Amino acid sequence: MAPFFLQTMEALKPEETIESMILPFLEDSDMFITNIKIKPTNNIKVFLDADSGLNIAKCASINRRLYHAIEDAGMYPDGDFSLEVSSPGVDEPLVSLRQYHKNKGRLLEVTTLDAQVVVGTLKEVLEDHLVLAIKGTKKEAPKELEIPYSTIKTSIVQISF
Repeated sequence: MAPFFLQTMEALKPEETIESMILPFLEDSDMFITNIKIKPTNNIKVFLDADSGLNIAKCASINRRLYHAIEDAGMYPDGDFSLEVSSPGVDEPLVSLRQYHKNKGRLLEVTTLDAQVVVGTLKEVLEDHLVLAIKGTKKEAPKELEIPYSTIKTSIVQISF
């Protein structure tokens, strides 16, 4: 009979297994998972973020530890897998409330489920909605817009130079 840990791992989807392996490595840090993708070619991509920013050294450290955990668990008996640990990238949508909090004060492009696109500064992050400060124009005064998370298709931080 397989040990309890392996029985539990076998019942999970591969992404859930990877998540359960990596979470202990993140416990004493400000890092968190934003996404895990596994391609049919066993290419595992783990996307992390951190409240204080995510640098290459943090990614490399997690990559080494997770790689060994995957090998030790025997998920891919022939070692037939590749692993990438990185930040989501500047053009990736925000996926968690924690990311919204981290990006408070930054310019955000929000696309709603009805295809409306709104660009404004992320002013507030509340439990069920966010508040964007929209710049005024010659025709309209500046305003604040409340957008419920349930109506958001994507939110992407805009890089300003």
